[in-house]
Amino acid sequence: MPKADCKVLVGTSGYSFDDWDGVFYPVGHPKGKRLDFYIDHFHVTEINSTYYRIPHPAVFYNMVKKVEGDFEFIIKTHRSFTHDRKEIEEKSKEFNEAIKPVVDSGRLKGYIAQFPYSFKYAPQNLAYILRGKDLFREAPLFVEFRHVSWDRPEVYEALRMNGIGFCSVDEPDLPGLFPPKAEATIEIGYIRLHGRNAADWWGGGGDRYNYLYSEKELKEWKSKIEDLKSRTNKIYLFFNNCHLGQAVRNARMFLDMMQLEMPQ
Repeated sequence: MPKADCKVLVGTSGYSFDDWDGVFYPVGHPKGKRLDFYIDHFHVTEINSTYYRIPHPAVFYNMVKKVEGDFEFIIKTHRSFTHDRKEIEEKSKEFNEAIKPVVDSGRLKGYIAQFPYSFKYAPQNLAYILRGKDLFREAPLFVEFRHVSWDRPEVYEALRMNGIGFCSVDEPDLPGLFPPKAEATIEIGYIRLHGRNAADWWGGGGDRYNYLYSEKELKEWKSKIEDLKSRTNKIYLFFNNCHLGQAVRNARMFLDMMQLEMPQ
């Protein structure tokens, strides 16, 4: 039975995109006021820019000043942890200092660490991931795998025993990619929908996320979430198919489908 008090929050993976102008944001809407507009439509967002570079704390200080109510942030870990895998102590310290304004505001609800397809299961790689709980302590750490080799019981059990969250994914049905299974290793579920653009997936770049989910495809996740609600107290679902505002369109469709409230 789904928990009646399990809260489902839907948002997009980022909010500041030029190609959302005229699609989501009004034409000519100032870049500096995109977050102000976004929070009128969603309760949560992922901040993905931190993967590419670690900003000055003032960036987040100014960001949290714009929000009110119960708006929440999930922040993506820097690439030094997931992709470069070197200088992680130094870089994580810099990262944590940068996001301190979000922590202090009480709005940081998680870190998302997205590991690349090339990072495959091995005992030493699993041990490396478990180190993340000591690097990112201010909120739950969620781990996203791209390679199917991580889909094994010992991985879920290790995450569960160490209090690290599992990130479910929806992506193209291609050999080697992680399957679209709804799982949770802590009391919070986390789902990222990347689109199913198989033709452009291996080409890299933004085109891999150029995809609009159909109502039928979204209903697949509606049923999975209903099941996941029986095992969690809260579920985050983010659309990462951000090309041309398709993430916003699908997020709105899903909010309607789940009969979830938008900000008042």
